[in-house]
Amino acid sequence: MSVNYKLNSKDNLTKLLINKDVNSWEELVQFIKKMPYGRNKNRHDLDLVIKEHKGTCSSKHALLKEIANLNAIPHIKLILGIYKMNASNTPKFGSVLSENNIDFIPEAHCYLNINGERWDYTSDNSDFNRLKDDILIEKEIEPYQVVAFKVDYHKAYIKSWISEHKIPYSFEYIWSCREQCIANLSA
Repeated sequence: MSVNYKLNSKDNLTKLLINKDVNSWEELVQFIKKMPYGRNKNRHDLDLVIKEHKGTCSSKHALLKEIANLNAIPHIKLILGIYKMNASNTPKFGSVLSENNIDFIPEAHCYLNINGERWDYTSDNSDFNRLKDDILIEKEIEPYQVVAFKVDYHKAYIKSWISEHKIPYSFEYIWSCREQCIANLSA
């Protein structure tokens, strides 16, 4: 973003960040990118990303979008993308996929669209360019939708993919492989 917006909202979420000496959009982005990857105890509570100092692509980007909303930072959209998760774009997943003879699994990933450009702040080394050619579908969502809606949308997409492409595995099997891939990210 070309303008470094100050965080000045009086809401509790912004106050939590200011108490951590995070006072601007750029400082917030750096703060989020440096956090470890990991699921929070309660997916509904964005405060936990700050308090537990960790998050997933969903919780981190939902927090960023919520802070943008609360602080009137314009032109930021939260995007739910489904991409072909494979060993090339997500190396830590490679062994699970190859061991199960799966080329890719459709994975739900959250990121931001800022002024028409896609940004992935999941970690310090996240780079949307690694995924851009493997995006299957994108949908703008609101921060609260990273909980139930994202999971339901993702599961429905995988079920449809299995059926349409005659994948020789059950949904439960594909989902368990996916869960192992996610566990590898947290390790």
